[in-house]
Parts: sequence; structure tokens; C-alpha cells
Amino acid sequence: MSATPPESPRVRRAPTRPSFDPMTQPWVPSSLKFGAVPSIHLNPDWLRTVLSKNIERQLDIPNESLRRMPGREGTPVEAAVLVPIVMRPEGLAVLLTQRTAHLNDHAGQVSFPGGRCETSDVDVQDTALRETEEETGLLREHIECLGGLPRYLTGSGFAINPVTALVRPGFTLAPDEFEVAEVFEVPLAFLTDPANYRFHQAHLPDGGLRQYYSIPYQQFFIWGATAAMLLGLCQVLSEAAAEQSL
Repeated sequence: MSATPPESPRVRRAPTRPSFDPMTQPWVPSSLKFGAVPSIHLNPDWLRTVLSKNIERQLDIPNESLRRMPGREGTPVEAAVLVPIVMRPEGLAVLLTQRTAHLNDHAGQVSFPGGRCETSDVDVQDTALRETEEETGLLREHIECLGGLPRYLTGSGFAINPVTALVRPGFTLAPDEFEVAEVFEVPLAFLTDPANYRFHQAHLPDGGLRQYYSIPYQQFFIWGATAAMLLGLCQVLSEAAAEQSL
């Protein structure tokens, strides 16, 4: 597969890079109002019940849009990502990608498969499915879309629409070498335990303060928008489990 960028009529914006190293910033354990999701709930049927509707309420996650990066002001670019939950026999796992280091947006970062909405897409679900196939080779026939998580605005000028989905095993991946350095999975049980989230505060050159969460997992460092959306998923599932226990 060629590692050259695909031709596109879109105007490419200037590259963005954080003004700090996110891995070296001070952190404290997360102090969130919700707890870990009990393992009894982490099954496909329960996820279908909780996630098969669009969730639009405010969640306890950082608001990146308060500090837009230089050159990324103005109307945000609409985008969609898939939150693919793979139904492994040993337990559910979330499929993630690590982006290649040369990209203009979120270079080298861990992300969900996804990208910009195109005029040819029917809706954000269609965008998420198309981009997932283009980036990873994961075909739609293996994917059961559920619902949406709250739209997330990033400091890099994107409005991300997360689409949750269940994925049947047996698929074969063919990652796009230009965009994707690696595809990996993280157990859903790990991502739905707030104890695994770290809260960071980074002092910026302009005197401002950037707050974000991270989730170190094996050799991967999940942070920023992806960590925030995963934390939002954790909150939604945790609160749904708590309501059922009342």
C-alpha cells in the first residue's frame, strides 16, 4: 500500500501541535462522582439497552473548545468517529488507532477511527462507517451501530460526533499506512473504571491552563479528545448501572 497522501479537493489547514508534552505534565488521580461499571453489565445486550439512543446531555468531561489553537478559530469542521466495541469471547474491548506522526491533525495521537464529514455522506453514522473502513479496513458488515454520544468540540477546530457500535469478531484489518500507525484494543472494563484515568493540568506559554485526562495502557498514551470521549462513555454507562441498582 502506498504511503503517499490521497488526493483531496479540500483545503488543508496548517498543522497543529500541542505547545507542551502531554505525557510529562503533572497529574493527580481522577476524582469523579461516578464509579466503575460492574462487570455484570459489560455485555452486548446491556450496552444495546443503554447506548441505542442519542445521548445529548452535558457530561463531566473537559471542554477543549474554550481554547482554540491559532489558525483553528471560526466554524468548526464537522467530523464523526466510531466507538467500536468488539465482542471478544474473553470480554468486550474498544478498538482504537494510533495516528501516524506526520499528519496535520492530532499527529501520533491515539484516536477512534473517523474523520471529516463529506457531502456524499448520508449522516454522521455514514461518515463514521466510511472513515472506519478507509482507515482500518473494518467492513460495515461486521458493525452494528447503536447511538450517539454528545458532540465534542476540540481545540483543533473539529466538532466530533461519536457513534457507538458493537463489532462482531472475525474481521480482517487493512490499516491505511498513511494515516494509521497501529490498531489495537483496550478492554472495556479498563476504560469504564475511573481509577484508570489521570487528571492533568498544563501551563501554556500564553499563561493559560490546559486541563485534560489521560489513560495510559501498555505502551499507549490515550489523552485529549479521545480520553475525554471515553470518559464520557464511562460516565454514561456508570450512571445507567447505578440507576438499575436503586
